[in-house]
Amino acid sequence: MTSYSIPPVIANDLLLCPQEPGLIALIRADVACVKARDPAARSTLEILLTYPGVHAVIFHRLSHLLWRRHLRFAARVLSWLGRLLTNVDIHPGATIGRRFFIDHGAGVVIGETAEIGDDVTLYHGVTLGGTTWSGGKRHPTLEDGVLVGAGAKILGPITVGRGARVGANSVVIADVPPDMTVIGIPGKVVKDPRHRRRIDGRIDLEHHLIPDPVGDAIAVLLDRIDFLEARVNHMQGKLRGHPNAPENERPEGIAS
Repeated sequence: MTSYSIPPVIANDLLLCPQEPGLIALIRADVACVKARDPAARSTLEILLTYPGVHAVIFHRLSHLLWRRHLRFAARVLSWLGRLLTNVDIHPGATIGRRFFIDHGAGVVIGETAEIGDDVTLYHGVTLGGTTWSGGKRHPTLEDGVLVGAGAKILGPITVGRGARVGANSVVIADVPPDMTVIGIPGKVVKDPRHRRRIDGRIDLEHHLIPDPVGDAIAVLLDRIDFLEARVNHMQGKLRGHPNAPENERPEGIAS
């Protein structure tokens, strides 16, 4: 009976080391974090069997392992298989940190030189894309704790700072400072006045509660228009009572 041993290049990545977690530890953390971010998740078995976002991350962990070992063709084939099964396209060269979660995993695209930190959450339809044909760094960097809403596009070698949020369907083409919120096309950085830190230590997923600077500006303009209309009506009332006003504009009872 022949015995089978794990190839050294893969066995090294399965072992835990002080500098970098092993492959199994990464996958366990990816699965465990789903319960903290999705109230619909009921059990580990359900997450493993029915969450395409988790499947996509597992495929990426495996293909990235091959990519780092310079088995580039095998990595691309495994990545393609993952895309075929999950509808999530993650280049095997992308660097992804711990506890990464793609909620409702569908239509997500992550480019080759993208870098993603720990505890990052993406919703469906997110693109981390490039903007140039030249080599080198051409995809975004998402630091720890970033949340990206559904359909958002983050393009180019920019950095989204720690704890920042990107609103749904926004297009971000410039750096985002930490703990800020970006919304709109192109993305505008706005300060979220609410206290976003949860007392239970869990990640804030209320990405629909974001500032609306365009709506606020329109509200200010409407208030100003109401004020000006009231002032014009007041001035017209005064003019109608003036002795030199045209007769058709004078109130009844005022003779010339």
